[in-house]
Amino acid sequence: MNVPYKILPAVVFALLAGQACAAEKITIMVGGMEKQIYLPAKLAEQLGYLKETGLDIELLSEPAGVNAETEMLSGAAQGVIGFYDHTIDLQARGKMVESVVQFSQAPGEVILVSKAAAGRIKSPADFKGKTLGVTGLGSSTNFLTQYLASRAGVKYSEFTTLPVGAGSTFIAAMAQGKIDAGMTTEPTIARLVSTNAASVLVDLRSLKSTTAALGGPYPAASLYMQTSWVNSHKEQVQKIATAFVKTLRYINTHSAKEIADKLPPEYYAGNKQLYIEALETGKQMFTPDGVMPAEGPATVLKVLASFDKAVEGKSINLAGTYTTEFVKAVK
Repeated sequence: MNVPYKILPAVVFALLAGQACAAEKITIMVGGMEKQIYLPAKLAEQLGYLKETGLDIELLSEPAGVNAETEMLSGAAQGVIGFYDHTIDLQARGKMVESVVQFSQAPGEVILVSKAAAGRIKSPADFKGKTLGVTGLGSSTNFLTQYLASRAGVKYSEFTTLPVGAGSTFIAAMAQGKIDAGMTTEPTIARLVSTNAASVLVDLRSLKSTTAALGGPYPAASLYMQTSWVNSHKEQVQKIATAFVKTLRYINTHSAKEIADKLPPEYYAGNKQLYIEALETGKQMFTPDGVMPAEGPATVLKVLASFDKAVEGKSINLAGTYTTEFVKAVK
């Protein structure tokens, strides 16, 4: 078929435009969308801030942060909402990844002890011979559990970690006696404590308690991306960072109830009031502006270097594990 010459440029332009639109699809993996520690992810979507970017952003939930990280490294996702400590662990393994928005300055997690094991576990020193639940092997809950154990003189080989996810799967593992204790987040914490099925052993939900347990602020939930992608997509990263900084400002200036009212009902795990009460306590973990806490990276490196064989003895460039370029540019 002969196509008039003058039509060809228009056809080519349309094809290129279509490709450009397709290229704007950005997938962000969230290490468990329903967890309160990753609240800014869904809230940014619910408030319309992600739509305001003009980008085609898709949020996908992956229960364990370590699996979300794998998706990003494979190219299936452009970013991960997960713990900052992965950027250090990955750099030690030769992968350059950086936090572009720092959501929190404390993990927002606790180690819960089951009612059945409460008499046998009074501190991390009692982890020896026990089975401890974590979201996934290689996850941040696994990192922190190992550190708390080693700090108490218990070697990793002296206890068992079992990947049990969060929410209902964590609760079932504890109810069935598969784990004696485990690290988890809200709203799972409130669901177990409110029914006396478990009690809090180590609390990492506030800056104060985190500093006491880990020796300093522990920047946790963040949006991290491969450095190469950030450097080649600065306009898109700025738009995404702006959306999340606006969300953090919203969290900082609104009540737990106002925030909860913006979320889908399934996020309450069947009890909205319990969710609100947990959020009222947990809100303090979030940064108001997405900026990395000054002493945070050093604390995280100290924790990882104490047990992570990939990090131990390695020279880590902490300045390469995060950037404040985008969050500080938000008006």
